[in-house]
Amino acid sequence: MRVQHHIVIVEDDPVTRAKLAGYFLAEGYKVSEAGDGEQMRAIMSRQPADLLMIDINLPGEDGLRLTREQRERSDVGIILVTGRTDMVDRVVGLEIGADDYVTKPVEHRELLARVKGLLRRVSKNRQPHAGLAVRHFHGWTLEVVRRTLQAGDGTFVELTGAEFKLLAVLTANPGQVLSRERLLHEISRREWDASDRTVDVLVRRVRRKLKDNPRTPRIILTSHGEGYFFAPDAVQQSVAIPGFTSDTLDRTTLRA
Repeated sequence: MRVQHHIVIVEDDPVTRAKLAGYFLAEGYKVSEAGDGEQMRAIMSRQPADLLMIDINLPGEDGLRLTREQRERSDVGIILVTGRTDMVDRVVGLEIGADDYVTKPVEHRELLARVKGLLRRVSKNRQPHAGLAVRHFHGWTLEVVRRTLQAGDGTFVELTGAEFKLLAVLTANPGQVLSRERLLHEISRREWDASDRTVDVLVRRVRRKLKDNPRTPRIILTSHGEGYFFAPDAVQQSVAIPGFTSDTLDRTTLRA
């Protein structure tokens, strides 16, 4: 029997909201509608959501603020819906915890595909892990499930959600050139186009936090015309602390 996932659509325009709700109801999802953050919280207090579809331009608390709030509390899937095309808004949305974003006008079939992909990932992430993957490189320690980055002197460096995802996929594939398209897909499940500089912005920020000189990088290297790759033979992996689950540890806050 198919699990009926619960989607909450947070949109202040009643016509747009009703169209989206009707479409996903017809596709077999349980759908709740909210016009603002207060209504969204009331719905979620009665029944947890599997996925939130949040418009950025909301009255009162905007969608970015609601995204940050929910990401600090849970691993619910979040898709931002925006009329903005500025790349900065895309980066900010991903950094504060959104899993994906779509730009208005929304094409329903494309949105459905993104929803299905995100719900599969959320379900997979909620399955128990056998242990805690730990990656060591150049004096740094990345604990994948805890989502922490620790320097050699023991201090922790804060990573945003998007920065963590970028570093996690790079360290999982040392020495392998990963295209911007592949990296953006891993971070947000979006398709990349030549004008999208999201990956370059995130690489620049992660290098800065790793104290990796962009002129002569030693950790995250550039393959001109192809993408980025993590320094080969730099990563050592180990597994420790059995008993943790992603549902427990994904609540660890990664603040922008």
